[in-house]
Amino acid sequence: MLNNIKDDLQLFDELVTLFLEDEIQNPVAEYINPKDVNKVLDITLQESAISKVEYKKILKKLLLKSTKSSSKLFFNQLFGGRHSKAVLGDLLAVILNNSMATYKIAGPQVSIEKEILSKIYSLIGYNNKAGGTFPTGGSMSNFMSLVMARDKVNAIYNKSNKKRLIAYSSENSHYSISKNASFSGIGKENVRYIKSDQYGRICKDNFENQINDDISNGFLPFYLNATAGTTVLCAFDNIEELAPICRKHDIWMHLDGAFGGAVIFSEKYKYLVKGINFTDSFCFNAHKTLGAPISTSLLVVKDKNDLYNSFNNSASYLYQTHDSDFNLGQTSFECGRRNNALKLWTMWKAIGSNGIANIINHEFKLANFARNYVVNNPHYKVFSFENSLAICFNYKNFDPEDLCTKLYENNLLMVGFGQFHANKFIRLVTVNGENSTDNLSNFFQILEEYCERNEANIKKV
Repeated sequence: MLNNIKDDLQLFDELVTLFLEDEIQNPVAEYINPKDVNKVLDITLQESAISKVEYKKILKKLLLKSTKSSSKLFFNQLFGGRHSKAVLGDLLAVILNNSMATYKIAGPQVSIEKEILSKIYSLIGYNNKAGGTFPTGGSMSNFMSLVMARDKVNAIYNKSNKKRLIAYSSENSHYSISKNASFSGIGKENVRYIKSDQYGRICKDNFENQINDDISNGFLPFYLNATAGTTVLCAFDNIEELAPICRKHDIWMHLDGAFGGAVIFSEKYKYLVKGINFTDSFCFNAHKTLGAPISTSLLVVKDKNDLYNSFNNSASYLYQTHDSDFNLGQTSFECGRRNNALKLWTMWKAIGSNGIANIINHEFKLANFARNYVVNNPHYKVFSFENSLAICFNYKNFDPEDLCTKLYENNLLMVGFGQFHANKFIRLVTVNGENSTDNLSNFFQILEEYCERNEANIKKV
């Protein structure tokens, strides 16, 4: 087949139209056992080209059999839905195919990224010394913050420092923290996971006691990863309580807002991250709660010099024009970095800051609706709390893991399960801004009807 972009874009339009129609009729894709994928789909790569007709047939089947992560019945991950204006921006970024390393190769797209970052600095109370970048996701944002904290403490205490560096995080924090400690040379064994309170937030007293213990043992505390929206309970650590402790001990305070950090746009819910201006760095993922395509993640730091000190390097073959402020590769982990800013800009430009706030407010409205349904139904037991985008519950005495698996394998619902302390439960996340309360009522109806029909076949606890 010929390499013809116009023909392939026409094919794309045809396939997408078909997919969007099927997404409405069949919101949960047919389950395929991973061992049977090669039997159901033609994914084998061959030596010779195939016909245009066969190519289209294969792509159509692949598309329709893939997980529909933006459907009205997808509640499985911390992302969902799609904002059309953000999708448009992502498609344009693919066509442009700019690398964001320098102004010479990205042009005005550099200014797009800088404009977004500037607005975020203002929203969270950072001043004109701030800096930022668009990493590949929340894990990379957390990694970069840890590297900057490590480099800063090493610069302060210089190479003669022989003390073990100690990092802190919540027992409910993202699993990337442990990996990042390994990648950065800190070591997994030097991460302290602080016990949480009944709401899943870092316990202030436990944090302070652990710091004192580590200091008395000759260690050097240097980094705290706090969370705005923990993965399971969507708990928000109390920044105002933790910040003074960090300042007292010269600990870098990073706020991982990958899940819940977008509350900074909402006048109603930004109190959940009150004190964010005291942090040294902050990240959030627009692909999690705002409907932007994966991956749309940004990291900001209070002092842009920390980005330069950790990630800048000379490269005469690359940085040949313009000053460092416009050569974004000097403050990012990657060099050949795709343009992940444009899709957030096209959405933000279209609907404004108020429109983004409306998305967040609507998702909390959906969460409150679902929580009230669970709380007021005697057959449900709730494990989460108010002002959370994760509604954690169990239905009757059904095993949550088995029930979620069977709903998935029977093509009915995509919803996951989680655990907090000794409790395991279904975790319903309301991060699809396109959903309505009717969609959530439908979720509960499907779950209840399935349990009624299949009660004998679902494990009990």
